Amino acid sequence: MTTAVFHAAGMLDGARPGAAVTVTGPEARHAATVRRMRAGEVVELVDGAGLRVAGTVTTATKDALSVAVTGVVREPAPAVRLVLAQALAKGGRDEQAVETATELGVDAVVPWQADRSVSVWTGPKVARGRQRWAAVALAAAKQSRRAWVPEVAEPASSRVLAAETARVVVGGGAVLVLHEQATTPLAAARLPVPDGDGTCVVVVVGPEGGITDAEVAALEAAGGQPVLVGPHVLRTSTAGPAALAVLAQRLGRWG
Repeated sequence: MTTAVFHAAGMLDGARPGAAVTVTGPEARHAATVRRMRAGEVVELVDGAGLRVAGTVTTATKDALSVAVTGVVREPAPAVRLVLAQALAKGGRDEQAVETATELGVDAVVPWQADRSVSVWTGPKVARGRQRWAAVALAAAKQSRRAWVPEVAEPASSRVLAAETARVVVGGGAVLVLHEQATTPLAAARLPVPDGDGTCVVVVVGPEGGITDAEVAALEAAGGQPVLVGPHVLRTSTAGPAALAVLAQRLGRWG
């Protein structure tokens, strides 16, 4: 049986073998009423920033989950961060991309308001959309038992994304623009050498209608590399995760 993982950011101070920690709020209610955790069961608590605490449940109520700590591990941040710049899409396909990308190990997600995005975040929708993506990422991180929860950045326009591309490339990172007319396969794309200084690889995925020629030109002028994932055209919900899987292997994260 898979060990249950609960998110306990801000509640793990002083966690060490032999100590006790208490989780409160929504996670405690989820543990007691949904997962039906009972005394004696083994769980893991994470803070979303690499801390993983193993322990045994001593009490579980809808208000508090008490755990006797048996082990504490601090998982290091990856040498090269993987970032998904996902275009807003209709029908929840952008959220599907965020969910699967999180399960595959993405470190951050950028909501991209692409020129051809049918879904548009304006006004109150910006905060709601970002909160929804963050909730999807958190749930997926817990399901996949990750100690790191991907951050969801502020939404970016195409202009902002091009500027960010230039910044990443100047800093030694790489920006890979998935495009069906690219001639360079993803497997041959230039990747940065890990330097321990926040180097990242950004994967840019367009909306249902694809990335416009102007967007591709702007991203390429900023140092982005148009790349081809494979022989078939993938949905916006699957293109990013497919690319991330290839990159995780190339970067040795799945070694």
